[in-house]
Amino acid sequence: MSLPEVVSHEEWLAARRDLLVKEKAMTRARDALNADRRRLPMVRVEKDYSFEGPEGHVHLPDLFDGHRQLIVQHFMFDPEWDDGCPSCTASADEISDGLLAHLHTRNTNFVVVSRAPLEKIERYKAKRGWTFPWYSSYGSDFNYDFNVTIDASVAPVMFNFLTLDELEDRGLGWMGEGSSEQPGYSMFLRDGDDIFHTYSMYARGAEQLGGSYYFLDLTALGRQENWEEPKGRSDEVRENRPDFAN
Repeated sequence: MSLPEVVSHEEWLAARRDLLVKEKAMTRARDALNADRRRLPMVRVEKDYSFEGPEGHVHLPDLFDGHRQLIVQHFMFDPEWDDGCPSCTASADEISDGLLAHLHTRNTNFVVVSRAPLEKIERYKAKRGWTFPWYSSYGSDFNYDFNVTIDASVAPVMFNFLTLDELEDRGLGWMGEGSSEQPGYSMFLRDGDDIFHTYSMYARGAEQLGGSYYFLDLTALGRQENWEEPKGRSDEVRENRPDFAN
């Protein structure tokens, strides 16, 4: 295994200070990016989406649970599957009651939505011991309209804001074949009785909401995946991410 160079404390401190300059620049760039994100225009949601939850059928405004903002995690769970996606499962494991409580203090609700029927969702949720709100969009256009269920026979193919032609240019033409589930997050804002879609993110853009990744990014061995630099920081071989994740 490749490990970092061993140096004196003084040499480490000098290197750490050099890196701090880059970290501060990235922090300022992130602040500017977040400000640009808040300046994005928004789109009024005109369609009446229906979901099924533990208390029966509800609609998109109900998912806000009285809050001004709504964050939806698009959890990959095809109706034909018995269990949810392993990667989405790992992300959902990190959704704590404390996280939800802190979001609520900022007038923001968080829910998970999947296309699987509620019966399968409830069974898997109980199996994992999760407590967060999870709704089924089965039979709804919701997943298709927000580009997390990709099926050319139902809706024009678009993933991570790329059309099928653009996906084919990147070697992802398989997304135009059959049906597939994809992960993502979508944000909504309520203004009176009006609901607006303000933001969505997919692929590696969504990983910033999975806390363990960013913790691992602070360590010497990192995420221990093949695509990372410097090479050789993992004891085991892991498959590279798909091209759209880079």
